[in-house]
Amino acid sequence: MTGAATAGSSTEPSGSITGSDVVLEAVGIRKAYRVPSGFLEVLTDVNLRVTRGTIVVILGASGSGKSTLLNILGTLDRPDAGSLRVRGRAVNTGDERATAAFRSRSLGFVFQFHHLLPEFTAEENVMMPLLIAGTTAERARGRARQALIAVGLPERWDHVPAELSGGEAQRVAVARALVAEPELVLADEPSGNLDTRSASALHELVASLAHDRHQTFVVVTHNDRLAALADRVFVLQAGRLEPA
Repeated sequence: MTGAATAGSSTEPSGSITGSDVVLEAVGIRKAYRVPSGFLEVLTDVNLRVTRGTIVVILGASGSGKSTLLNILGTLDRPDAGSLRVRGRAVNTGDERATAAFRSRSLGFVFQFHHLLPEFTAEENVMMPLLIAGTTAERARGRARQALIAVGLPERWDHVPAELSGGEAQRVAVARALVAEPELVLADEPSGNLDTRSASALHELVASLAHDRHQTFVVVTHNDRLAALADRVFVLQAGRLEPA
């Protein structure tokens, strides 16, 4: 899908993208870490624009800064310079409480390991973000079941993680990321701990959620099969994003 995202230059992409289509816009993101010899600059000038209902995949060698970038996009870390906007709203502005509230309301996260709470059922795990945000148990349960239906697990809502396969557990993790209806889901190697068959099923699920349900994803991965399903693929190298 041409024009789904741009990187490198902050020049407007070609096509008919409007401001209302843009979910995420990062401009001039820089990040460095102190090391014994001085500072190590991990991100030097990252620019990225992502539009609604697309999958953007970021590739890169180990240590290239992919997870650092994902943490910044997810407001889990702050850049040293640059701006980050989600739906036109500036984030990472310095107010930690406001940033945390924004993160829980507008962003979803999926990691390589599902991190489900073992003593709770799939439904209860998916309910958790809503309960923490103050949603009533009845409403949270209804939305959790809808999210489990969306990921293809309507019959597994009362199973604890030990009773699920690895692929099913990761689907529950995706449902948990979706339950608050976030503007953007950020995923770090979401299929990295799965066998080939389960990974392929997860990839197809992500593609379906993006293209049929208009959910937006930014995914860091080494998986070429997942990258093949993306709307745009970028490589992070020398601190910059470049089209693959």
